[in-house]
Amino acid sequence: LAENNNNIYNNYNNNPVAVVTGPGPGYQERETWTRQMDFMMSCVGFAVGLGNVWRFPYLCYKNGGGVFLIPYLLIVVVGGIPIFFLEIALGQFMKAGSINVWNIAPLFKGLGYASMVIVFFCNTYYIMVLAWGFYYLIKSFNSPLPWSTCDNEWNTNNMTCAEMANARSPIIEFWENKVLNISSGLDETGEFNWELTLCLMAVWVMVYFCVWKGVKSTGKIVYFTATFPYVVLIILLVRGVTLPGAYDGIMFYIKPDWSKLEEVWIDAGTQIFFSYAIGLGALTALGSYNRFNNDCYKDAFVLAMINSGTSFFAGFVVFSILGFMAAEQGVDISQVAESGPGLAFIAYPKAVSLMPVAPLWAALFFFMLLLLGLDSQFVGVEGFVTGILDVFPGKQNFRYRREISVAICCLLCFIIDLSMVTQGGMYVFQLFDYYSASGMTLLWQAFWECIVVAWVYGADRFMDDVARMIGYRPFPWMKWCWSFITPCVCMGIFLFHLVNYKPLTYNNVYVYPWWGEVIGWCLALSSMLCIPVTLLYKLFRAKGTFKEVSSRSLTQKQNQTFEKLFTWLVNEKFLND
Repeated sequence: LAENNNNIYNNYNNNPVAVVTGPGPGYQERETWTRQMDFMMSCVGFAVGLGNVWRFPYLCYKNGGGVFLIPYLLIVVVGGIPIFFLEIALGQFMKAGSINVWNIAPLFKGLGYASMVIVFFCNTYYIMVLAWGFYYLIKSFNSPLPWSTCDNEWNTNNMTCAEMANARSPIIEFWENKVLNISSGLDETGEFNWELTLCLMAVWVMVYFCVWKGVKSTGKIVYFTATFPYVVLIILLVRGVTLPGAYDGIMFYIKPDWSKLEEVWIDAGTQIFFSYAIGLGALTALGSYNRFNNDCYKDAFVLAMINSGTSFFAGFVVFSILGFMAAEQGVDISQVAESGPGLAFIAYPKAVSLMPVAPLWAALFFFMLLLLGLDSQFVGVEGFVTGILDVFPGKQNFRYRREISVAICCLLCFIIDLSMVTQGGMYVFQLFDYYSASGMTLLWQAFWECIVVAWVYGADRFMDDVARMIGYRPFPWMKWCWSFITPCVCMGIFLFHLVNYKPLTYNNVYVYPWWGEVIGWCLALSSMLCIPVTLLYKLFRAKGTFKEVSSRSLTQKQNQTFEKLFTWLVNEKFLND
């Protein structure tokens, strides 16, 4: 295969007059980014999301402050950057979405189906955070803030704020009684929250109009959605460091606790794979819209530094404000430190309610939260739609194919989301969050991506392909990581999660019923089983012995694919040059 690819490449070098101006046989003209910065901004918007702001700072504090950076940076080098680069480079080379990109090893095309399942689930439940954030943003324009008073219909009857302070705070009551109107358990669905349903609908409409015209429009929108959160973070940091108690909060965040160095590795590895958006297929889709000779190797390092740098910077913003809140209440910072929705919808609303001009700071924070999640959401939808459209080219090439596909995707996700705007919706949300796109499914996906590229297709062969694209061969470290180090890291963390599995709970009080856990494991296995099931299906469907089937699937079909594909790609390279 490598020899055939070289022959094609050399034939075009020796006979440039033979280059044609259309795409290769069987391939449609593929849309590309208007500017390379569009791709960079889209990757920043997708990978830099809520996890950088509400998960990394908490993990850093929980795992010994500055000590956490040691395993974190090490796993960035041996796991995060190699797979991040692999997914972008694979998409750029194959010019395909997350399914067709695995034509390099047809027996393992289940990797593409698995990534589509994961990103679909992620698109479905992740947008609920945006709906909650949008709801809080609307409520932030009230003065006083509705979660700072105690005489509302959702508050405990006949209790003042002073009395509630000894029981449940008005912030928690607003979150659980007003926003969620939460029921007693998963088996009690309850009524729809119509205000939240309208917020959900509004956010899905925003996502649709960000994606419906493809990367030409998406690449322009992300200039705002990916950069403006940094402006808000800087404003909040300036405000935060001027508050009393901010210094103590920041020192609490970064002060090293060397006694925890042995305990932090699993959290560091999980955070890397979560925040780098690895295994979802969206990075592959974004890379597929690059020019063939784009330097994706350099892009991967730049994007990784932006991602990790944003996480670390956000920690200063969060803990300067948490330090102020602890000082105001006269408690230790450990008692106010939160992660996930607890930080966004309980801890931070409580902090801004203590500030002068509270509605302004609340609106700024929730607007930033909305933008951080919005670009991650619509790029995730773009990745899913790209994979679907690549599977059905040609015959379905009518005028509004993309617009209709995006509409169907958004509508289907919205229908599923209706289960999360009921009184039992938070329990459904946690099922999706804990199982469908969790650390285990992403680690499983990343493990097989490395194995297939390094040992089935061939690490050296892929390094040659990358060299043809970018003009030079990447440092051999990438090949070593794909072949040995990264799969071992992924499988090690995966097995640790499996051995130390704990049943899902809500607020450490409500334990999910057995049938709820069964639903959760079905969500997880629906993506994880795609790989072995597709492999076995292709083997049993083919004729001949196992050795003959494997040989045909891994060589002849690859050869046919690349004779067409590489002709097109080299053609594009000459046209661009």
